[in-house]
Amino acid sequence: MDYKKFGNMIIARIDKGEEIGDKVKEIALKEKITLAAVSALGAVGSFKVGVFKPAEKKYYANSFEGDFEIVSLTGTISTMNGEFYLHLHMSAGDENGKVFGGHFNEAVVSATCEMVIKTIDGAVDRGFNEEIGLNLFKF
Repeated sequence: MDYKKFGNMIIARIDKGEEIGDKVKEIALKEKITLAAVSALGAVGSFKVGVFKPAEKKYYANSFEGDFEIVSLTGTISTMNGEFYLHLHMSAGDENGKVFGGHFNEAVVSATCEMVIKTIDGAVDRGFNEEIGLNLFKF
């Protein structure tokens, strides 16, 4: 991984074999990011995404292996109890154009991942919402 800062923007390259979430966390901690918007594209060889079922207050994950192009990877960096918190969603397409996606759990880069992190001056913490069953923004 390598990256460069341009004002409030970070342009990052995540390399083959690296796990995307781990590298985002590494950048966020090194740069002391408490609030940011994230977007990326690239190629992955394996990824896990899920769906939250509100009635059950539970996530269900799906794992994929093969050659996939990231169609969209978007989300936020924030904090929970003052600690790093990453919330991403990802969709990726296979060689037949079928796209799979959901709440990001993990993804390993197969070629490259180009990411833009737009830092926002400030911080928004999260807290667990019993009714919904998720960690929501607290303002």
